[in-house]
Amino acid sequence: MARATPEQYQYWIKLATRASIATAVLLIVTKLAAWLLSGSASLLGSLTDSLMDAAASLINFYALRVALMPADEHHRWGHGKAEPLATLVQAGFILGSALLLLFAGIDRTITPIPPSATGWGVGVSVFAIAATLALLAVQKRAVAATGSTAIAADALHYRSDLLMNVAVIVALVMSAYGFWWVDGVAAIGIAFYIAHGAWQLGNEAVQLLLDREAEPEVQQQVRELALADARLQGVHDLRTRLSGNMLFVQMHLDIDGQLTLHDAHAIGDGVEQRIKEAFPGSDVIVHQDPV
Repeated sequence: MARATPEQYQYWIKLATRASIATAVLLIVTKLAAWLLSGSASLLGSLTDSLMDAAASLINFYALRVALMPADEHHRWGHGKAEPLATLVQAGFILGSALLLLFAGIDRTITPIPPSATGWGVGVSVFAIAATLALLAVQKRAVAATGSTAIAADALHYRSDLLMNVAVIVALVMSAYGFWWVDGVAAIGIAFYIAHGAWQLGNEAVQLLLDREAEPEVQQQVRELALADARLQGVHDLRTRLSGNMLFVQMHLDIDGQLTLHDAHAIGDGVEQRIKEAFPGSDVIVHQDPV
């Protein structure tokens, strides 16, 4: 599977993070106005989630720019781990907001308050759905082009927004017909949904920080690229990991022990070159073992 070049990666990362921040600010302003007019707990939940989305987008904006920085004297492996580290921080913020929203939803369920200006809440939620769909289209292209886990995590936030805005509309409409308890129950449901997403994000970030192997299809492609040279008799001890957009590969090559050092070195260079062409920006280290 082909990866984006460093230039393409930077373009899509910057476009997606800027679009995310702009959308979050727009939704915060509109939802805040609607919540002040309606007093809906579920709309407050949606507003809370948008505030967390804005915080997450700002963290992504900074962390991904750090991740794009080239290797230097003190960071010889690059700065790619800034991406999962930022995702882990996001997960903590989101989990905290879910707990606050859970308590607010329980309180509103026990002591329901009829929301006012229901039309405003429904209108803002419909607007939020349209804006979120536009952003998700950009993020989908960015993830397809870069494979960025941070952008994928950000997209998860906004996909949850779609469901939450639908829940807000249902709660506001039901409250207008006297089912005031629906507002609090919807807020509780949103809280659990946010917490579930936070857990998934945190787990993914931890796995990346622990240098989890690349996807099986990536490992298979790397192995096939190495064995494209008929002079190779096998490959063993293949190890891979991801750091931001950078793929790190290490492997041992089984080569005829009767070949000259020059020929063995040329075979190793060819393996490295093929992998780097398939995965632009990758770091490949091979060791030749005589057979």
